[in-house]
Amino acid sequence: MSDSNTTHFTNPSTFILLGIPGLEAAYIWISILFCTMYVTAILGNFTILFTVKTEPSLHGPMYYFLCMLAITDLVESTSIVPKMLSIFWFNSREIDLRSCLTQLYFIHCFSGMESGIFVAMALDRYVAICDPLRHSTLLTKSIVAKIGLAMMLHSSIVVLPYPFLVRQWPYYRTNIIPQPYCAHIAVVKLPCADTRISSYYGLFVVFCVMGLDAIFIALSYTQILRAIFSLPTKDARIKTFGTCISHLCSILAFYIPSLFFSLIYRFVQNVPLHFHVLIANIYLLMPPVLNPIIYGVRTKQIWDRLLRLFTCEGT
Repeated sequence: MSDSNTTHFTNPSTFILLGIPGLEAAYIWISILFCTMYVTAILGNFTILFTVKTEPSLHGPMYYFLCMLAITDLVESTSIVPKMLSIFWFNSREIDLRSCLTQLYFIHCFSGMESGIFVAMALDRYVAICDPLRHSTLLTKSIVAKIGLAMMLHSSIVVLPYPFLVRQWPYYRTNIIPQPYCAHIAVVKLPCADTRISSYYGLFVVFCVMGLDAIFIALSYTQILRAIFSLPTKDARIKTFGTCISHLCSILAFYIPSLFFSLIYRFVQNVPLHFHVLIANIYLLMPPVLNPIIYGVRTKQIWDRLLRLFTCEGT
C-alpha cells in the first residue's frame, strides 16, 4: 500500500489547502485584491437586492431573475473567499473532510445555478422581444418562481454525486490540495484509486449544465436577433437590442473566463501551477463582482433608483 518514499492516507479526515503555491511572498497583495473583489461583490449584490425590493417599478420577471443571480453570486463568493483569506492572513490551511466536500458542492452547485439563471433571463428577453403582448401573462410571479426552483433543483441534483464519489475512494496519495479551496478538478487528483468515473462525470456535468445552457441561450438569441432585424427602423432596432446588452455582458463575463480556464487547464501543460490557481480564483470571483456593476450601470431603472437613494429624495 505504501513504500519508503510515499505515504498513503486512508480516508483522510483533514485536507491541507496550500493557497497559491509559489506566490507565498505576495500573499498580502493577493489578499488585498481578493478582499476588494469580495467586498465589491457583497456590496454590489446586496445593493441590487435592496434596490429591487424597495422599488415597485422593478417588480418584474427580469428583476426577479436578477435577484436570483445576486443571491447565487453572494453564496458562491462566500463559499470561497473567507477560507481563502484565512489562508493568506492567518496561515489557516487545514480543512476537514466534511467542510471540504460541502465547499466543493456549493462551488459547483451555485456555478451551475448561475448558468441556469442566465438561461431563464434569456427566456425573459426572448418573450419580451418576440412576444411582448403576452410577456406579463406568460411570465407571472408563480411561473418565475417555478423557473427559479427548476434551475436550483437541476443544478443541485446534477452536482450531488460529486461529494459521494469523492467519499468512496479508500486511499489517497496525499491530502494536500494545491489551491485555496476544494475544487472537484483538484480533489480527483488526490486518490490512489482509479478516478476516471469522477473525471468523466465531471465532464458530463460541464456539458449537461453549462453546455446545454449555452446552446439554449444561443437559440434564444438567434430568435431575438431575427425579431430585432425585422423591426422597421434603425432606432427601434438599437433600442430593442439595448435591452439585451446587460444580459449579454454578464453571459460573457461568466462563460469566457470559464472557457479560458478549462482550455488552459486541459491543453496547456507548461504553464506554472500558480498561474492556473490564480486564474481559477479570478474566474470564480469575476461574475459576482461584475454582474451588479453591469446591471447597475446599464439598467436605467436601477440606476435611477440608486441615484434617488444618494440624493435628497425627501427634499
